Amino acid sequence: MARAAASVAAALLVVLGVAASVATAQMETCSGDLPPVLAANYSGLACQPVWNNFVLRYHQDKDNVLRVVLSTMYSTGWVGMGFSRDGLMVGSSAMVGWIGKKGLPHVRQFALRGKSSSKVVVDRGFLVSNDHDHTVVVQQAKIYLAFQLRFSYRLTHQHIVMAFGNSIPVKNRLTRHQDKTSFTFDFTTGRASVDGSFPYGLRRAHGALNVFAWGVLLPIGAILARYFRRMDPLWFYLHVGVQLAGFIIGLAGVVAGVALYNKIQADIPAHRGLGVFVLFLGILQVLAFFLRPSADSKYRKYWNWYHHWAGRLALFFAAVNIVLGIHVGGADSSWKIGYGFSLAVLLVAVAALEFMLWTRWSKNSTATPTY
Repeated sequence: MARAAASVAAALLVVLGVAASVATAQMETCSGDLPPVLAANYSGLACQPVWNNFVLRYHQDKDNVLRVVLSTMYSTGWVGMGFSRDGLMVGSSAMVGWIGKKGLPHVRQFALRGKSSSKVVVDRGFLVSNDHDHTVVVQQAKIYLAFQLRFSYRLTHQHIVMAFGNSIPVKNRLTRHQDKTSFTFDFTTGRASVDGSFPYGLRRAHGALNVFAWGVLLPIGAILARYFRRMDPLWFYLHVGVQLAGFIIGLAGVVAGVALYNKIQADIPAHRGLGVFVLFLGILQVLAFFLRPSADSKYRKYWNWYHHWAGRLALFFAAVNIVLGIHVGGADSSWKIGYGFSLAVLLVAVAALEFMLWTRWSKNSTATPTY
């Protein structure tokens, strides 16, 4: 019993020791020294852990030259630090470093003009520097990205973007990041705060309201009008009620989109243009309710044509714009799966109901009702 207890205690000590060493390795601090090769040009820097195991060392002199050493755990891939004017990745300029496949260090500036690899342009950006001032060093499973930048003003609160990728860049083309973050860093006090400049909640509200209204409610209202007309007059009241609710929620989504645009000034003309066009068609549908002529009016067939085709065009372009919005907004897979599933259910339902409708028409041998 005593030997067994001693064995268990020894095993626990080993496990705790391993866990402690792993935790220490994963939680980088400022206690370690810089590699000797960096000591000459990067000594005397302030130091601050900023994100995960990323540690930022920095100093800005009287000539507004900023010296930076960014360090983190490293096995392969790339690490980068971006400077943003508005807290967004798109539009920022980043210093990125990596060790190539032949073991050579690489440090390049990239202009982040978009979210695709083709829009991440090497040797472009608004950061002013000299290439000979940059270097990358790997020591004891850590990478040290060191660079110097010259600014025309003294940095205080600065929007910072950090990211890393697991694949080595080929021909200076960065692969998609494995993880990223953004925050505001105060270079006078060394404090980092979550960057509140980007209105993530407003973007989620804009997307959720419009997906629910234009992608779910309004198509359901159209389905009620086309396939449930035998339930007269219930279908009419349901159709009007669902469409009115959908339009109000969709209008709220549009208002959220306008507020989002005013905050970030996103250059997405296709998404914005389609949104305006769909809203215009939606307003025409609301007006159709008030301008609806009587059933025996000679203008009724023209009203039917206008109401039906304006509605179909609105739903079609709304679906296109939802897909476009999910794409340009960088939404995660849950948005794509959620809307894709909803759209698939609606299309299957429409196909089944359309088949049943045509079967009923063929049996009754009556003329196709107008809708």
